[in-house]
Amino acid sequence: MNSISRIISLALEEDIGIGDITTDLIIDEGLKGKAYIKCKERGILCGCEVVKEVFRTIDENLTLEFLKSDGEEVYPGEKVIFIRGKVKSILKGERVSLNFLSHLSGIATATNRFVKLLPPSVKILDTRKTLPGLRFLEKYAVRVGGGKNHRFGLYDGILIKDNHIIAIGGVKKALEIARRNAPHYMKIEIETASLEDVKEALEGGADIILLDNMSIDQIKEAIKIINGRAQIEVSGGINSDNIEQLVGLPIDFISIGAITHSAKAIDFSLTLEDPIE
Repeated sequence: MNSISRIISLALEEDIGIGDITTDLIIDEGLKGKAYIKCKERGILCGCEVVKEVFRTIDENLTLEFLKSDGEEVYPGEKVIFIRGKVKSILKGERVSLNFLSHLSGIATATNRFVKLLPPSVKILDTRKTLPGLRFLEKYAVRVGGGKNHRFGLYDGILIKDNHIIAIGGVKKALEIARRNAPHYMKIEIETASLEDVKEALEGGADIILLDNMSIDQIKEAIKIINGRAQIEVSGGINSDNIEQLVGLPIDFISIGAITHSAKAIDFSLTLEDPIE
């Protein structure tokens, strides 16, 4: 079972449990119909494959027609998906499919808004600030919105953070140990909270220097200190109101936790068409 299948199975188990009491009581088993999913606000669509898997997990005989694809812009009132088959099956998958579609489209939309504010040379990155169990899908939504993925977990990248530095006893010392023990092909990134940290990071040979929660003046000074000797990532408190201050600065990455942990869901609805076949 792949990651998407596991996530969907858990979501359906959570919602349906031993059965949909209302639907099972009043809807005839053989009743068939057609429904559509409609977008109720503007955004970037994301989650079509997940919706497909939700309905197919419930009933493999359902047929789905997609009028839009992931990454396309959608508008209020626009129909994006048609579902045909047993009404019982459609209703059982309604809420789970809409939850995934709304959440993932919200992340893609939030990411895309930031991407549009920056030149192509600056990459918007996500973080590990994701909902437990949903990281695989949320990071997919970031890519759909035009962003790039930072680490998927603690296992696929070296990022020396503040607590590592406290435990080891300094920026330079932490880098020396990491450089000595890390695989030769892995870049080493380190978090810095001051200009003194930045200087130590350069002396320690960091490949990427993360400027964490620095003011715009500190960021500009750090850029001068680094002077092209390491890649630069800016993080901490970045939002739509202050990101424009970073436009034009020679930085490589901006990581934004809010695109996953605080993205506003895009509203979708499912409506059963009348007459029913």
